[in-house]
Amino acid sequence: MSVIEGSVALVTGGRRGIGRAFVEELLQRGAKKVYATARRPDPSTDARVEVLALDVTDDTSVAALAEHARDVDLVFNNAGVLHPAPLLSADLQQVRAMFDTNVFGPLRIAQAFAPVLAARGGGVLVDMHSLLSWGAGGAAYGASKAALWSLTNSLRIELAAQRTQVVGVHLGFADTDMVAAMPVPKISAADVARTVLDGIERGDSEVLVDDVTRAIKSALSGPVEGLTIAIGR
Repeated sequence: MSVIEGSVALVTGGRRGIGRAFVEELLQRGAKKVYATARRPDPSTDARVEVLALDVTDDTSVAALAEHARDVDLVFNNAGVLHPAPLLSADLQQVRAMFDTNVFGPLRIAQAFAPVLAARGGGVLVDMHSLLSWGAGGAAYGASKAALWSLTNSLRIELAAQRTQVVGVHLGFADTDMVAAMPVPKISAADVARTVLDGIERGDSEVLVDDVTRAIKSALSGPVEGLTIAIGR
């Protein structure tokens, strides 16, 4: 039986890029309702989509969302920010802000929605990582995604008792506004969404979306110098 058909899902950052693709793919697979969040929400023309304001860096905002959306079966921690800058010249305030969104934001969502998922029988929690979780070259952004990867693996252990499927997603670069200026090969957001939802349906704990990500993971047992990723400029 499909875990998506007839379900209710939450997608943070669900109005753009990969988040919007998740919303569309969930509906195509029979989800009956999707909460799509944004810092500045714009209404949807689809009655199955409820657009809500959310700031993942704000405890009160996250708590209000969890109180409102108490029928959620699948949670997609998709919201994130990218501020590309070398570590040695980066503004530390900007680095902290990136960690607050990319690491502590998903943790806030996980803490707030773990009881909701437990009440629904376990459900699914999806965290969006990156090939830069493993590879050098992503500066503070890569460091934040590496921290999120570790966090996800620990959450998987803590949520096992309530039968929550915790899925970590790794991918290279998708064709979204976030990386529009980067001259690198990109995959479509729709392909990302399809691959991730296929993994959820299979019961996977980890989804490696593309070949470059699979290659980087296979190199983890080798010399650390082999994990350098050329992003381009």
